[in-house]
Amino acid sequence: MRSDVLTAWLFLAPAIAILGVFVLGPIVYLLYLSFTSGNFTRSGTRWVGLLNYWRLFSTPDFWQVLQNTFVFTVSTLLPSLVIPLGLAVVLDRKLPLRDVWRTAFLLPSFISLVAAGLGFRWLFQTEGPINGLLAPLGIEPIPWLGSAWAMPVLILLSIWKQLGFNLIVFLAGLQTIPRNRYEAAELDGANAGQQFWHITLPGLQPTFIFAIVTTAIFTLRSFEPVYVVTGGGPLNATNILVYYIYEQAFSQFDFGYAAAAAAVLLLATLILVYLQLRFWNEA
Repeated sequence: MRSDVLTAWLFLAPAIAILGVFVLGPIVYLLYLSFTSGNFTRSGTRWVGLLNYWRLFSTPDFWQVLQNTFVFTVSTLLPSLVIPLGLAVVLDRKLPLRDVWRTAFLLPSFISLVAAGLGFRWLFQTEGPINGLLAPLGIEPIPWLGSAWAMPVLILLSIWKQLGFNLIVFLAGLQTIPRNRYEAAELDGANAGQQFWHITLPGLQPTFIFAIVTTAIFTLRSFEPVYVVTGGGPLNATNILVYYIYEQAFSQFDFGYAAAAAAVLLLATLILVYLQLRFWNEA
């Protein structure tokens, strides 16, 4: 028995070492940095305790960033679940060119966020194609990226980018539901809506939990769209938490304050993972 345990630890040792160096080590250093002030110059850093967290929660800009992040995450989450679920139910049936449609919807997942952001920035610029399509309708050019429309543009980009991944997740989840349940429901006279409500949705409960958590984490860590499309503007209206951390660390060189904000993001992510594990075990 001891030999088996020793062998198991020997096989696990490389993975544990990599995890410690590249995951646990940086997390510990991040938490340490959040209690310090200064930068990586000759002056170095000094211990300031909870000062960075006090500054963080007493700064109006940070609360606006949290509000922006909440709006961005929630507004992305619901369509990123409903649209792929509907497409998955349709594409799960025997349709003409079904594989072609699946590939077309999956393509956004393979496009880098930087390239997608540049594409959306070109589409929604004041003299861009979107305003060009609206001009024949008598609609004046809309400054999409310089007005209150900037956040909806980012949300649309995020939904479009997440569409393919969640589509594949729901298609895989549909394959786990036994077909004989649908056959029995048809024999009992259940229509398509009743089958979807009483068979498909309950059968996809674990898949829903996974999709909700992964989509929420994807939106929480979104940086490239904000950096490329809006730069956090106008007037901080699209500045979300990850971009705020980047600005504080690499524009203001306030690494301790940025580390405190990153610790808040880490806590939010850990809560999401905990909820996923808890509800997954109950599903």
